[in-house]
Amino acid sequence: MRITRAAAVATAAIVASALVAGPAQAAGKKPLKTKSLVSVLTAGKQGFDHNGHDYDILTAAVKAVLKAKPGSKVAVLADGKTRVTAFLPNDRAFQLLVKDITKSRKLPGEKKAFTAVAGLGINTVESVLLYHVVPGATITGKTALKSDNAKLTTAAGSKIKVDVYGPRRHKRIALVDADRSDRNPRVNRTDINKGNRQIAHGIDRVLRPINLP
Repeated sequence: MRITRAAAVATAAIVASALVAGPAQAAGKKPLKTKSLVSVLTAGKQGFDHNGHDYDILTAAVKAVLKAKPGSKVAVLADGKTRVTAFLPNDRAFQLLVKDITKSRKLPGEKKAFTAVAGLGINTVESVLLYHVVPGATITGKTALKSDNAKLTTAAGSKIKVDVYGPRRHKRIALVDADRSDRNPRVNRTDINKGNRQIAHGIDRVLRPINLP
């Protein structure tokens, strides 16, 4: 039986409503733990390196915002009791962003990329970080794969859309942001901090809250 486009859109809308509402824990399942995403980001080795697949630049950006603005909404990432789903750009994602906005021919090192991001101003960094956070919901990778066309409201107040694509057994997830002139970020790692109220998914580009030329 084929599902009509109208039915598919209606289903996505229902799923989106459920995600943002933060569904109660299903009966028979263990309650979610309260380990925060900040504790995950700051665990183990820290500092800039040559590994583009971890989150050193993101971690430094979060620390910089919380140091300058302790009352920032970014602080929710340190409150493990609060449900949050975050999308984490890896270091290569930030390097690609800086390469793009500076019109450079080569990728900057991690330290140089962070310096460039910080140079945009703490309020801009804060806004970009909040654009990667969906408060009030713990969205697992399994749930996200069933949420094509769902629109998620971020902590910045704007929306991002879930785009599930690919063949049935190899579905992938992309996020449609406000920038229409560059490739959308793709989820390349799911369920970071799984089993906790705060969960995250790695992405390979930085979500852009504005359309960049």
